[in-house]
Amino acid sequence: MKRAFEPMSLSIPVRDHLIHGDLALAHDSEAAVVFAHGSGSSRHSPRNRYVAEILQHSGIATLLVDLLTIEEERLDRQTLNYRFDIPLLAERLIAVTDWVHDHRSFSHLRLGYFGASTGAAAALIAAAERTSIIDAVVSRGGRADLAGKALANVAAPTLFIVGEFDAEVLRLNREAAGVMNAQTQIRVVAGATHLFEELGALEEVSSLAKDWFRNNLVRSHAA
Repeated sequence: MKRAFEPMSLSIPVRDHLIHGDLALAHDSEAAVVFAHGSGSSRHSPRNRYVAEILQHSGIATLLVDLLTIEEERLDRQTLNYRFDIPLLAERLIAVTDWVHDHRSFSHLRLGYFGASTGAAAALIAAAERTSIIDAVVSRGGRADLAGKALANVAAPTLFIVGEFDAEVLRLNREAAGVMNAQTQIRVVAGATHLFEELGALEEVSSLAKDWFRNNLVRSHAA
């Protein structure tokens, strides 16, 4: 039976700033996935919104969040100064994670991350910092190499999804998986490039992510 997900707009305090997110939550959700977007993207990314909808159909709540403030996003479009500031993005993602985990309405949810491109590096760093909270990570075309030494401290099972023709990112993901102590898996989407714009590619990404999160986040999942 399809669950009724209630959309909510959130303003999350991070130090002296507010960042904004879109939460979709059903009354019986056991788990939620926080999305960390890639360079120059936002919570309005059609690719990540598509993945989020597939997760929701599987009973998993989703939180698509902008890790930059509105002013920072405006400046980044002009200067590109923020999109590769991985420590800042990771710090913001950790703050969002703590806020969700400590909020009385959401504290029961098991949490995972879905990171795209540079957002995957922020997700891996945050997962390494919050090993007791984050139970699964999925990277879509992620720059896992930018997580650096944090990779060895990630405890959550991590799935790397890479396009067949995204050769450099595939190489970097294999190297990252090789230094991690967590359970890892690499899935290559045939015929796909970095943005998974090819016919059927994003559908495969969504299916792989759904299965990974159901297996690692949802205790009561049915096959």
